Amino acid sequence: MRKTYSILSVVLFFGGILSLSAQSQQNLDLESITEKHFLKGITMLNELVSIPNDSNFPAQLEPNIQWCEENFLERGWSSKRLTTDGFPLLLVEKKFVNASKTVLFYFHVDGQPVDREKWDQPDPYMPVLKKMNDAGDWEIIPMETLEKGYDADWRIFARSSSDDKGPLVMFLTAWDAMLENGKTPDFNVKIILDFEEEIGSPQLPKAVLDYQEELQADMMLILDGPRHLSNEPTLSFGARGISEITLTVFGPKAAQHSGHYGNYAPNPALRLSQLLASMKDDAGRVTIPGFYEGINLTAEEKSILDLVPDDEHEIKKKLGISESDKVGNSYQESIQYPSLNIRGMSSGYVGSEARTIVPAEATAEIDVRLVPECNPDRLFSLIKKHIEEQGYLILDRDPTTEERMKYPKIVKWKGAISYQAFRTPFDSEPGIWLEKAYFRAFGKEPIKIRMGGGSIPISPFVDALGIPAVTVVTVNSDNNQHSPNENIRLGNFKEGIKTILAILTEEL
Repeated sequence: MRKTYSILSVVLFFGGILSLSAQSQQNLDLESITEKHFLKGITMLNELVSIPNDSNFPAQLEPNIQWCEENFLERGWSSKRLTTDGFPLLLVEKKFVNASKTVLFYFHVDGQPVDREKWDQPDPYMPVLKKMNDAGDWEIIPMETLEKGYDADWRIFARSSSDDKGPLVMFLTAWDAMLENGKTPDFNVKIILDFEEEIGSPQLPKAVLDYQEELQADMMLILDGPRHLSNEPTLSFGARGISEITLTVFGPKAAQHSGHYGNYAPNPALRLSQLLASMKDDAGRVTIPGFYEGINLTAEEKSILDLVPDDEHEIKKKLGISESDKVGNSYQESIQYPSLNIRGMSSGYVGSEARTIVPAEATAEIDVRLVPECNPDRLFSLIKKHIEEQGYLILDRDPTTEERMKYPKIVKWKGAISYQAFRTPFDSEPGIWLEKAYFRAFGKEPIKIRMGGGSIPISPFVDALGIPAVTVVTVNSDNNQHSPNENIRLGNFKEGIKTILAILTEEL
């Protein structure tokens, strides 16, 4: 009996130590620790966003991957470039003794192209600090002002400040803060860094299969994207996939004088407009039979969507529209369906270059956002069938003279499927774990988005690795990502550090 008691005492003793250790880990003063490291994070952010990163120019990406390699190496991480047919991915890893689980984080380091003339600062790759003046305009103030204090609504303007270098720097800052306080995660950490996300991550699906063993993990967290419009702490449990179509309709072999051949030579701009208009009704719903097949929101799913605190009036006011399309009954409902969006059209000339011609051709760029219920190949087939029913011959090249003489309507089709959608249940392991971390950080549950409207290349990981994925969104929704004057709000940058610090120190 005495021996049994002794063993039990040992178990209770060490169990108590482990419990106290976990309690100590999670009783960190997250706010004060974050505040202490805030300016260090800003310095690191300014350094990283100063490196040009347009993924259309691979030469710009090399300094970015080197920066990542050097910064993770300084912190004792292992790193490996994953070779692809394009620019490599970078996998960095940190293991811990007795950790039984592994969390895979995803960031992308590349950015959208910049049109320097449209930025309200000398250089989009030279970060500036701005505050809003009494006239409602953003004005530059010295970066050194931060040493004396700051306002949470001030912002740093630079390409990729929010999308997605800001979140990467938040992570590194939180990591440094955690270590300085003598803490480590109770799980292994892997990070995959993508340098071609803004051009659709064309090499990613194959790379995930090629490096499946190195990428194995128990769950995946994506650090990308904006919070809910309310700017409250937010988690997103899914994202739509994306595919793209380019349609070109042909008129005369060369542009013709509209006085001589108007009313005679069919105008491709008009025909393309009519073709596109035939795909949707006046309420914005796709009229192609079967396009929405398989998406039937249940009462329970609609109630989940209704929990998101959207203000439909404010959304319309922000967009400058009096009414929305009627694909769904609300903003959240609308993004649960696949979309068919005309993202650009081109034909002839406009403005100061306008000329009196019948154009030779007209082109439309279309993106099709996907949801988990969608098969993109099936949607492509439905769209092609609809085009054929409008009397068009579909080619994958420019028509020959013989084809022009034989077929009155010809369209050239170019289509590509980038990646599928993904969606993770709220009550999944990462969902429950993250909710606890958010409650520690903010004292309340986060807003939970069933599926975001944008696209991120995560489904290849979910499918190949068989793991759940959740997006930890941190930046302000009005950050102008992909546009001139991209920015990150200082309050969001700070709370992003705090969020990641809470996650890294939450027991898994």
